[in-house]
Amino acid sequence: MVDSKTSRFSADLNNLSKIRRFVESAAEIAAVNPDALDDLVLAVDEAATNIIVHGYQRNGGEIEITLRFVDDALTVKLRDDAPGFDPTLEATPDLELPLDERPFGGMGIYLIRKFTDQMIYTFTPKGGNELVLSKNRVRKG
Repeated sequence: MVDSKTSRFSADLNNLSKIRRFVESAAEIAAVNPDALDDLVLAVDEAATNIIVHGYQRNGGEIEITLRFVDDALTVKLRDDAPGFDPTLEATPDLELPLDERPFGGMGIYLIRKFTDQMIYTFTPKGGNELVLSKNRVRKG
């Protein structure tokens, strides 16, 4: 079974709750188990936040999100027109450092990696970004 759902959102931090609800509603319809849903919502929230804050630098833009179910897997594709940035090239933060010695922020990409099974980045031909997050074995039962 292949199912997909797409929506566009203004790149504004105030829309993060709408983005989370979009992912949740699409995943609930497809009977995604609650643990996998929580992981995906967190990963998408982190990715969307990075697009808004770092990509568009809070200056507006658009994020297109497509959820695609194939059998027992879910992929979430986030597309934007912000300057190119490949999160898959970012180093893993040093988790051994004491909290008071760690730089502020920098955990979003790490969390995306932890809560998904795969993260693929593509610089689009039109000069934007496409980030595909995949989670396997997401269906209930």
